[in-house]
Amino acid sequence: MAPSATVAIWLLAGLSIGGATTALARAYALRRRLIDQPGERRSHAAATPRGGGVSIVVVLLLALAAGVLAAPGHVTAAVLAGTGLVLVSGIGWIDDHRPLPALPRLCVHVVAAALLAWALRTQGGGWEDAATAFVAAVVLANVWNFMDGIDGIASSQAAIVATGYALFAGQGPVFWAGLALAAAACGFLPFNFPRARIFLGDVGSGALGYALAGALALGSLHQDWGTRVLYLFPLLPFLLDASLTLLARMVRGEAWWRPHVQHAYQAWARNRGGHVLVTLAYGAAALVAVLAMFVMRSWSSTVIMATYLTFLLAGGLAWKRLRGLTAGERPSSLRDGKP
Repeated sequence: MAPSATVAIWLLAGLSIGGATTALARAYALRRRLIDQPGERRSHAAATPRGGGVSIVVVLLLALAAGVLAAPGHVTAAVLAGTGLVLVSGIGWIDDHRPLPALPRLCVHVVAAALLAWALRTQGGGWEDAATAFVAAVVLANVWNFMDGIDGIASSQAAIVATGYALFAGQGPVFWAGLALAAAACGFLPFNFPRARIFLGDVGSGALGYALAGALALGSLHQDWGTRVLYLFPLLPFLLDASLTLLARMVRGEAWWRPHVQHAYQAWARNRGGHVLVTLAYGAAALVAVLAMFVMRSWSSTVIMATYLTFLLAGGLAWKRLRGLTAGERPSSLRDGKP
């Protein structure tokens, strides 16, 4: 079978399984009354079921199983990473059914991150590779949860980043994992964009972030530091908005771990753009960052870092501008009379 045919089958399988499983998840959520109601701390206007992201977990676990069958030598790493994925998505699934405090969720994320770091060590990675995997898993699992606030944004960003990683790698585990993740996200996307019929839920947002962390860590394995920086470029739209908003809330002394609608993308969608425009704009920004990966892959590490810092500065200015759309509002946590 020609490689192009194999790729087509791989993508079609991910899309079809993702779509079918999302439909089943929606029926389950409606039956169990797993419904997110509109509110001051949410950006949607209609009651919507949650937990559709379990479809992404199913596709990723099946992809891991297929990978083990194709390359039995990687079974230990696959089991470790798969166990971490089950932990992150599992605690999210529980949270979707019965809200949990932040600390237990974070503890599970830390354990899952340690498993991913261990998986990198079994692939010949050094301690710096393990540290990259650990930090990326904790950060991205939570960033994708924070940024899953308007229709289509979290799944579309994941699809773009995963596709970029796959094409950048060109072959090997990152190629197939990236395509599987992109297909899973695209299978879910029609149920969430342009009008959400179901949300990812914590089960899906955590899984997307964790899977992207695995792809980033594996793609960066044994690479020079310039290439490692390149893998950060597609993540910039989400990383900047999430980190700068978190920092701003901490500086103001707010309860930063509580739900809110203060991210730049939420301010833009609420005051000017609407969900569709903002999701498309963030997608365009991620596409530009992916293209930058390919343009700069032969550049020196120093120039790559300088360009990355330039992107950071430009993104920070854009964040400040978009956050200015809410200059006349009090933060939602303060309107509630909460710290």
